[in-house]
Amino acid sequence: MEKIDSATNGPAAEPGPCQKCGACCSYSSNWPRFTIEDDSALDLIPARLVNERLSGMRCDGERCSALTGKIGVATSCGIYAVRPEVCRTCMPGDVECNMARKRHGLPLLG
Repeated sequence: MEKIDSATNGPAAEPGPCQKCGACCSYSSNWPRFTIEDDSALDLIPARLVNERLSGMRCDGERCSALTGKIGVATSCGIYAVRPEVCRTCMPGDVECNMARKRHGLPLLG
């Protein structure tokens, strides 16, 4: 039986590797840092999710506080539409992705 996406009433897309992973968002408390964002972009991120130094995302240990779900099973970003630039540039299978996946014992992406 085909899964139907309730938002589009069409076939549901299979989740990509990021929605099953989340390793990059739980790699280091220094990872979700702000880099080239301007003030207007940073203002869109809820203050409760920004670290004390205002230099990046707040983390619980090494896990970004905007990440929900279980690493390697099913995850999502609570601020996906306004996530920092460093989060936007990490791509499935790139060096950073595979470094994070390896740390969490997940298979590398090719």
